[in-house]
Amino acid sequence: MRASRFEFRLRMVIMAAIIFVGFWSPWIAAWGVGQHISLLEWCALEVSRFGILSFTVATPVMIVCASMIAALAAFFRVSGTAWLGAGVVNHRDMKAGVVVAGGPHRYVRNPLYLGTGLMILAMSFVMPVTGAVFTVVLISLFLLRLIFGEEAFLTSQLGEPYQLYLRTVPRILPRLRSNLPAPSERPQWGRALIAETNPIGVFLILAILSWRYENSLMIKALLISFGISLVLRGFLPANPSAQSST
Repeated sequence: MRASRFEFRLRMVIMAAIIFVGFWSPWIAAWGVGQHISLLEWCALEVSRFGILSFTVATPVMIVCASMIAALAAFFRVSGTAWLGAGVVNHRDMKAGVVVAGGPHRYVRNPLYLGTGLMILAMSFVMPVTGAVFTVVLISLFLLRLIFGEEAFLTSQLGEPYQLYLRTVPRILPRLRSNLPAPSERPQWGRALIAETNPIGVFLILAILSWRYENSLMIKALLISFGISLVLRGFLPANPSAQSST
């Protein structure tokens, strides 16, 4: 169940490939499985079909829900990167320095993986329904593999301090309170904002462009956001110095 180091190095490529297939959904044209209707529109139609809300009301409700998920994703990604360090987050290999327990890491062990999962979930509202299911399921399984692999690596490298952290902080679902001491480190918000341009872009696209009801426009905007994030990441210096996460 643990991801190998090779998978960790190629994690962005693997996730990008899964997302691409989700948007493409080739099985719709090849075998007639599913329809080219976005998950957002499908959810609004289903809500109206069950008489919960009219379609004209259900659609903006779905947009707000997707935007809120994207906002949470951006929060966990940016805050997690600010405390962990952009150099560690973007590094190809797993890194082990000290146990980072500041910011969101005080309440959940993997805020970056949680943010990634929420970002993919938000993006899935723009995909065809079958593509959204395909993407969310495969990305979730892959993220779990990465988490298990990284936790095993960090346990072997950091020993008892990390094992204590494992016993104290939940893996995925954040808790509301923390008994951990306040950290002495300071977050690097500037670098984090640059490194996490993509989740911020996903949030802005869903919160603004969704109201135009042009799915193709949002897909193009998501691609542009991803491209910009790759360019900006290239300008960040690599200075891994703490535990690794993504």
